[in-house]
Amino acid sequence: MLSRVFGFGRRSFESLSEQEILALAISSEEDDARIYRAYADGLEADFPHSAKIFEAMAEEEDRHRAALIDLHRKRFGERIPLIRREHVKGYYERTPDWLVRPLGIDKVRARAEDMERQAFAFYTEAMKRTTDASTRKLLGDLAAAEQSHEGLAQRLEAQHVPGAVRNEEAETERRRFILTYVQPGLAGLMDGSVSTLAPIFAAAFATHDTWQTFLVGLAASLGAGISMGFTEAASDDGRLSGRGSPVKRGFASGLMTALGGLGHALPYLIPDFRTATTVAIVIVFFELWAIAYIQKRYMETPFLRAAFQVVLGGGLVFATGVLIGNA
Repeated sequence: MLSRVFGFGRRSFESLSEQEILALAISSEEDDARIYRAYADGLEADFPHSAKIFEAMAEEEDRHRAALIDLHRKRFGERIPLIRREHVKGYYERTPDWLVRPLGIDKVRARAEDMERQAFAFYTEAMKRTTDASTRKLLGDLAAAEQSHEGLAQRLEAQHVPGAVRNEEAETERRRFILTYVQPGLAGLMDGSVSTLAPIFAAAFATHDTWQTFLVGLAASLGAGISMGFTEAASDDGRLSGRGSPVKRGFASGLMTALGGLGHALPYLIPDFRTATTVAIVIVFFELWAIAYIQKRYMETPFLRAAFQVVLGGGLVFATGVLIGNA
């Protein structure tokens, strides 16, 4: 671990021979082709047109690798030294595709652009630090090849992803985001903000003890968060519904449920009962309007209708808690 962090046991780029530089370029092109194919596989189901772009870019990397191997064969023979990115100090690294899943279309496009920029920048800087003419030429050719990839990606995108298809893919990405994060999170926020009103304010008006009220609110919020999180994760694995990872949905739902309840429980850390209750009521007001805004923003619910539903429901639960607390 320490050797990877501090570069112990790695070669400096300046110490590499021309053969080793060529071998490093070959292994880098091979790795990039594999990454592009992994991206294509990850996008195939939801974004088939964009998947074709990465398949074509992988094929281009294969052609570059074949040309580099031919050059190595002519200059140094058949045996290619084993040297990879992780063997060279300061060399750019690649993140495996399984660390960046799910493969959202915008995320993958941005990562592909970073890959090409990193490769171009590295070869360019390496060329500046090299005095040998043949090595400079080799690095310059590699830099030019990497720079040309950006134009290739644009041409492939124009070919495979015209405007209508791009809009369709953007809508698919937006729908996935809403189904995986917004919808479960909104349900959790509504449950946490509204369902905890009754026990928290019932405890507050029954005891007039801010600390005891806070404990009730803390228990209600965390308990509801855990319950909602497990319920959401266990209710649907996302395969048939297309709602995405159950773990992510469960986390979003559970976290927002807990936050919704804690919002008006935390004010009862204030020792003065009147002050704490006033602050809690103000927070409830903002919570309910925030829910209405999210419904309008992401679920396309008319704002007045969403506000009426949320405020009416929250008001009824709040009144229930106050009535029970004063009974």
